[in-house]
Amino acid sequence: MRKKIVAGNWKMNKTLEEANVLASEVKAMVEDETKGNAIVILCTPALYLLQIKNILGNNPRIYVGAQNCSEHESGAYTGEISAGMLKSINVPYVILGHSERRQYFGESGQLLAKKLDAVLKHGLTPIFCCGEPLDVREKNEHESLVKAG
Repeated sequence: MRKKIVAGNWKMNKTLEEANVLASEVKAMVEDETKGNAIVILCTPALYLLQIKNILGNNPRIYVGAQNCSEHESGAYTGEISAGMLKSINVPYVILGHSERRQYFGESGQLLAKKLDAVLKHGLTPIFCCGEPLDVREKNEHESLVKAG
């Protein structure tokens, strides 16, 4: 049976206080919902991963996920977060290939393959995006963009 996932990417939004409130509200909703079999993943800014993870506790239906990770294991890559770092704090999911990362940071298929290798090496689960920016979808060119990789 396919695993059903509802993942929310917070992008670069929420102060810590706002993040705590939202995580607590989502946790309460998941705990109140007894019929669902989907898991929920909150993909928060890296700064909040541990805090939100602690709020969520050990409910097997709700997790945190990182919004990105580096293709590098370690080194002089200021501001980057490695898959090994995420693994060390038990963050099981990582978004890779988001259309905004491709558009604004120039992430190519070749770079994403390296990031994917790093994530899989550490036993994390990638949430691999192969979507498109809004203007591409509005021009009905989304399928050709995804196929081009």
